[in-house]
Amino acid sequence: MTEPLIRNRLRETLARGEVAASMTVRAFRGIEIARIAATAGFDSIYVDIEHNTLSIDTACQICMAALEAGITPLVRVPARSPDMIGRLLDGGALGVIAPHVQSAEDAARVVACAKFPPLGERGAGGALPHFGYRNIPPAAANAALNQATMVVVMVETIAALDNVDAIAAVDGVDLLMVGTNDLCAELGITGQFDHPAVADAYARCIAAARASGKHVGVGGLAGRPDLVAKCVAAGARYVSTGTDLAFLIGAANEKAAFVRGLKV
Repeated sequence: MTEPLIRNRLRETLARGEVAASMTVRAFRGIEIARIAATAGFDSIYVDIEHNTLSIDTACQICMAALEAGITPLVRVPARSPDMIGRLLDGGALGVIAPHVQSAEDAARVVACAKFPPLGERGAGGALPHFGYRNIPPAAANAALNQATMVVVMVETIAALDNVDAIAAVDGVDLLMVGTNDLCAELGITGQFDHPAVADAYARCIAAARASGKHVGVGGLAGRPDLVAKCVAAGARYVSTGTDLAFLIGAANEKAAFVRGLKV
């Protein structure tokens, strides 16, 4: 069997029907975070440049480090534009997480930006870090990237939930990521993760994904492992476990509390 030109650990984990673990990068600016995530056993990181000031250059440096560490780098983009998506994918990302997707048309536009013809409209950018900057014939390179590059769309609005069947059916969409916090806000139940509407939203997304052979991701529930477990039991297969900043604060609080509790 021929070894693929690009390995995508996240895609392989999902293809086996296993649960994939992801860490969100928001605070760290150094490439060390990619190796830390790999050492911890994550399948993937996603660099979130929607909700912080990380530059494209910094995001791509982290993505390249993740490629070398053997885990899948995704980037959550602030805009679903071809220039934004193309630059991040050329710079080392193996997929994008697209926020504010409301319809099948929105999802199809993300696919068009992320995939080379005939699947999309992505332009060729020359030698890429995914191949170690080797000179790969364009036809082989484009086919390998189309296979390895993932498109994740956020379901975080009422409109997206209403259109979830059509969104999931879009060719090239790999995963529906439920943005639980934003969805709750839209539904008028901010922070009420135990509300029946949340369970219903996950059930609708999982049913839509199954019907189209896609996957569902759990987002925004890092503080509720009990609900994450329920979502996985229901069929979700990608878990956003939390941010690097939250992990650092949590560990720091624990150590400080330990010292404050010592008896002298």
